[in-house]
Amino acid sequence: MRHRTIPETADRSNSIPTLYVHGWGAGARSTNSMIHYAEQYNDAKKVLTATISPEGKVSFSGYWPASAKRPLIQVISVDNKYYNYKVTQKWFGNVLKKLQKDYHIKRYNTVSHSMGNLTTMYYQVTNGQNKQLPALQKQINIAGHFDGIVGIDDKPNQNLLQKNGEPKIQDSNFKYLNSHRQGYPKKQVDVLNIFGNLQDGSNSDGDVTVVSAKSLKYLLRDRYKDYQELEISGKKGQHSQLHENTRVDRAIGKFLWEK
Repeated sequence: MRHRTIPETADRSNSIPTLYVHGWGAGARSTNSMIHYAEQYNDAKKVLTATISPEGKVSFSGYWPASAKRPLIQVISVDNKYYNYKVTQKWFGNVLKKLQKDYHIKRYNTVSHSMGNLTTMYYQVTNGQNKQLPALQKQINIAGHFDGIVGIDDKPNQNLLQKNGEPKIQDSNFKYLNSHRQGYPKKQVDVLNIFGNLQDGSNSDGDVTVVSAKSLKYLLRDRYKDYQELEISGKKGQHSQLHENTRVDRAIGKFLWEK
């Protein structure tokens, strides 16, 4: 049986869909529980799955009823280990362009985990000022490695945030985003930055240090409309456990729909 899909003439321009973007090597499983929680407790509804092919082509499956007050869209990359963010940001842009074409959306939110954060951030600094494209309203970042990953280009307790919030050591992604930050939409986006701290002495979630995650605030200085942080401490603050955490789920719901 084929999925029902609304015809391309469907107008959902009054809706603000929330797009869930997974991380490296992941897929539906890493955002399923967050979506299920929102459906169960926040009167939200998953309406579409947006699948991105290894060539960056987007296909939709699902059904988006006009009655869905808080529509959720799960974004799945088939090539889930590809991390050239200048390319993956274009893939993400293809999702938005298709949503704009098929459903006439004007605004949207994002919930990103791990590598998904870099994809969406690269997209924002590249396209955030383009008024012809849908406008980001709320951005939730979970376990974002904005300035390095432990074991690759970062080490526990190696880096620090200076008095002005700028990290002392900066990796190539941080430098790129910082040098292109003027492309990020100005005073438009509310940001919630969620990160973990295992409290094991590493000051990290096992993969991303607190410094790397918190460097987002410096990147978005003078750009965000509102900025909040939430640190999850202990075992439930582990990198992959963050998207399986009811405290995170509650924070997402409150931030997106109760503010």
